[in-house]
Amino acid sequence: MQIVATLPASDLERAKEWYGRVLQLEPVETSEDGSYWFQAGDTRFLVYPSQFAGTNQATAAAIGVDDLDAAVAEFRSRGAVFEEYDFGDDFRTVDGILTSPAGTRMAWMKDSEGNILGVSTP
Repeated sequence: MQIVATLPASDLERAKEWYGRVLQLEPVETSEDGSYWFQAGDTRFLVYPSQFAGTNQATAAAIGVDDLDAAVAEFRSRGAVFEEYDFGDDFRTVDGILTSPAGTRMAWMKDSEGNILGVSTP
């Protein structure tokens, strides 16, 4: 079995530029409808045209990195803006990064289309 993330975009070219600039990914394939397939490591994901881009208020996809602080700094240097959340003592970001009571650290940014992407260490 394989599960593939699909991310909606109201502007495919803007999304292609964002994924290229921030995540340094280029499409590996273009579908007949103009959708773009990207690949990061062994994972492929689809960015497809949709009028509903950015309407999901939860994490749409997660990016696993070896060093969260380095990845956040690198993505920020390329224009990513990390979200600030405050849902109480156990779920509050500080400078864009959440540290859970168990010590897990995570951060969230939005792509050019408003899709929420999580960043964390595996």
